[in-house]
Amino acid sequence: MNEALWFALLAGFALKSTLVLGAAWLVTLALRRRSAAARHLIWTAATAAVLALPFFSLSLPALRVPSFAQGVAVLFEAQATAHTETSPANSRALVVPAAPSQPWRPTWRQSTLLVWAIGATALVLHMLLAFAGLFRARRSARPFPGSDLASLARDLRIQHPVTLLETAAGSMPMTCGFFKPSILMPADAENWTEERRRMVLLHELAHVQRGDAATQLIARLALTLNWWNPLAWFAWREFLKERERAADDLVLSTGARASDYATHLLDVARGMRTSPVFAGAAVAMARRSELEGRLIAILDSHVNRKPAGRASVVAAIAVALALIAPFAAVRAQDQTTPTIPSDIDATIRAAIAQNNYDMLDKPAEALESARQFDSAKKLLDAALIIRQKQSGVAYGVGLINSADLEKKRNQPKQAVPLYAQAIQVLGDKPEAAAALMFLGIDQLGKKEYVQAIDYFNKAQTADSHRAAMAQMWTALAHQREAKFAEADSLYRSALAIAEANTDQEATIMEMYSRFFTEQGRGDEAKNMTFAAGEIRRKAVRASNVAKVSDAVTPPKLASKVEPAYTEEARVAKYEGRAVLFLEVGADGIVRNIQVARALGFGLTQNAIAAVQQWRFQPAANKAGESIAVQATVEVNFRLL
Repeated sequence: MNEALWFALLAGFALKSTLVLGAAWLVTLALRRRSAAARHLIWTAATAAVLALPFFSLSLPALRVPSFAQGVAVLFEAQATAHTETSPANSRALVVPAAPSQPWRPTWRQSTLLVWAIGATALVLHMLLAFAGLFRARRSARPFPGSDLASLARDLRIQHPVTLLETAAGSMPMTCGFFKPSILMPADAENWTEERRRMVLLHELAHVQRGDAATQLIARLALTLNWWNPLAWFAWREFLKERERAADDLVLSTGARASDYATHLLDVARGMRTSPVFAGAAVAMARRSELEGRLIAILDSHVNRKPAGRASVVAAIAVALALIAPFAAVRAQDQTTPTIPSDIDATIRAAIAQNNYDMLDKPAEALESARQFDSAKKLLDAALIIRQKQSGVAYGVGLINSADLEKKRNQPKQAVPLYAQAIQVLGDKPEAAAALMFLGIDQLGKKEYVQAIDYFNKAQTADSHRAAMAQMWTALAHQREAKFAEADSLYRSALAIAEANTDQEATIMEMYSRFFTEQGRGDEAKNMTFAAGEIRRKAVRASNVAKVSDAVTPPKLASKVEPAYTEEARVAKYEGRAVLFLEVGADGIVRNIQVARALGFGLTQNAIAAVQQWRFQPAANKAGESIAVQATVEVNFRLL
């Protein structure tokens, strides 16, 4: 799995786990008058939910929610051509050896993942060392002599056997083991009074009866995944505090006097020490940091000491599952620039495992921008398989995405059957409008005017937002049929409903101007062309381009990709010149492209997509240092 996918999973897990732990904290506040066992159950359910979040997120279907640097200006040119009656072919690019690559530096995402991995690994190693030390201690320990452990276990309704072992003198009594639980007692416990041994054993058996060794492992693993989160450490402390108080309550429920039990607990905490080796694996009887609050709770006769019954446990599990299942399925929709995956096959496997086609669509978009069309197609083909298992609309949109890719590859013939299949899936839904428009343009290029007009009419019926362009294309079809009156009427109608001061309106004006020219209406053509130019000029952002200076060596073009004609512009016989302002960075990469002069029918977008792939030997100042400079690119689109 690549860096972007790992980061997205980690970021989603971080947000969701924080919300789960925050919700658990609010619930325990609401239950502050209930028993410690009830609050501990909430924290246990929350930590288990946090631990389950990654597995649910991977297995459940996705639920989606929804300045220029100062320098010099240099002029570069590009040429795009197409034949009027044939599909456009890729222009041959001029390729020159690229400038030397920059040394690798980790991205902020990589740095974040590395820091998280180091912290989590450290906690896992600490826990593994604790279990290894505990395993050695249990193997070398001998049975603790003379105790009534069996009868005490029966008092707490513990049916399975519990082993009582002797450890080094002065060590804290502890409980460990999931399936074969053991209680570790210090060697000097033989010198304790019988009552103290009984109290201590009851407390440790309470941990056994409650399964605290297993729940501690769950909570510890949840903490490991969220080690960076202060809320996770708070939850861990609250988990430990409520666990010990719940065990204390269980001891008191057997008839032990609160004052006597508090005295014994205080003496054990003062005289015994917890081995740091076992801290991450065993359940120790007392920690000095928690002692004051526990003693107050033990001596308070008004404290609710009711244990959590089986019904409460089942209810907590059911509620946790009901809440985290849809919550874990939520996928954040990344609005940042898509990242090219380092491993295409791993990305596909991850997306199929999560049933999440978004994980493929967005990298495919980045690959398309980088003109790595074969890799993008591989991702979209896999996304189409996932989409086919879901709703018809999702599958239809996937077909349109694949068809759009074929358009970008200048393969309109391959796009046609995909668009046709998308229409069969989508019917008259708005999502079908793009496919209908392209098929209409395809028929217009083949001089099948009746069929083309039918497609345009269906497109504007499916999506009213396309009505202006659909009517413009219909006008062009009538113009090619020499039905000039109908064409004139439709051009006017298209202008009337087009959104004002937009590329759409300017494009319609430019096509209408050509109609006027063909009809010998020169003055009207001139006025319409001027109006379209004014709209395009207003849309251009201001850019202060510095003058060429002798103090700077201008950048040199290292590799160049020629823009491609769009099928729409070819069929419409549309020509023009696009002008782009851009920054050539100190690394020779193009950034911050601004449009100084735009064209319609997607030609501006094609010009930008091509120029983004250009690479330069960067400009240099007098000291020979690479610097960022401004440049101007003129892209001429001409029909042969």
